[in-house]
Amino acid sequence: MTPKPSGTSQAETPRIVVIGGGTGLSVMLRGLKQKALDITAVVTVADDGGSSGILREELQMPPPGDIRNVITALADAEPLLADMLSYRFNNGTGLAGHSLGNLILAAMTDISGDFVTGIRELSRVLAVRGRVLPAANQAILLKAEMADGSIVVGESSIPKAGVAIKRVFIEPEHVEPLPEAIEAIQQADAILMGPGSLYTSIIPNLLVPKLADAILKSNAVKIFVCNVMTQPGETDNYSVTDHVDAVHAHIGHQLFDYVIVNDGEIPAQVHQMYAEQGSTAVHLDMDEVARRSYQVIADNLVLFRTYLRHDAAKLSNHIYQLVVDWKKRKG
Repeated sequence: MTPKPSGTSQAETPRIVVIGGGTGLSVMLRGLKQKALDITAVVTVADDGGSSGILREELQMPPPGDIRNVITALADAEPLLADMLSYRFNNGTGLAGHSLGNLILAAMTDISGDFVTGIRELSRVLAVRGRVLPAANQAILLKAEMADGSIVVGESSIPKAGVAIKRVFIEPEHVEPLPEAIEAIQQADAILMGPGSLYTSIIPNLLVPKLADAILKSNAVKIFVCNVMTQPGETDNYSVTDHVDAVHAHIGHQLFDYVIVNDGEIPAQVHQMYAEQGSTAVHLDMDEVARRSYQVIADNLVLFRTYLRHDAAKLSNHIYQLVVDWKKRKG
């Protein structure tokens, strides 16, 4: 559980549910776990590529990769242990390509007899600050209808199709969400989505019917953290408005109260590096976002080391202040 400052009771600690998957979510959670927040991460189970895809297929279990990343991000563990969980084998027949953390999660699932219990036990061992829950206790198959009418099957195949995405959908269509995830949403003071792959990490969670319904009915403040850069094959040339409009189109409702965006300058050499990969800065069309009645928080939120990432400390400061202010207004 997240440490509480002196004098802060469990009842007073704001409850936040973070929904998504991928690297962006993990970066943000590393900042949020330093705050006095009761965190529940609800993570996509649509991954079908790499080590996760192999374990999903061979062991008939939900894909562990995004879950493992989130556990590592929230763990109160030595850096060496985090590195060990992320370690990917380069050699070995049947072992090459697997990350150690994925294999540990697979083992915990087998030992406990249940994926959710395996996650809970591994989280306990690693002193995770908060709860990590899969969106459902089974793997979800993600499909996409493309702009040319073709259907692409599989989360890992969708960005490689070379055609713009019209919509994504899941099988089974009426998958049941995890009851603990619904309960966390119902009790939340804030619900947070992004950053991450829009169509393959964020929206798939909202396609779990009862999960989307619970979010819509919630009185929590709902926040969208927009990506800094576009994702090739997924959000090419997208603006901030394109991101929130895609969420709206999939669930039929305007979901968010606040949109957090980067308005900091990205160095020319970084632009060039990403352009070579087919990625550009997400266009900040502030007027269009405001016209849709979203409240916008814009700040210089980027850090560049090897890759461009959100500044976890700055981002978590904005989120924490929003949540605390909202909780005070609610009384």
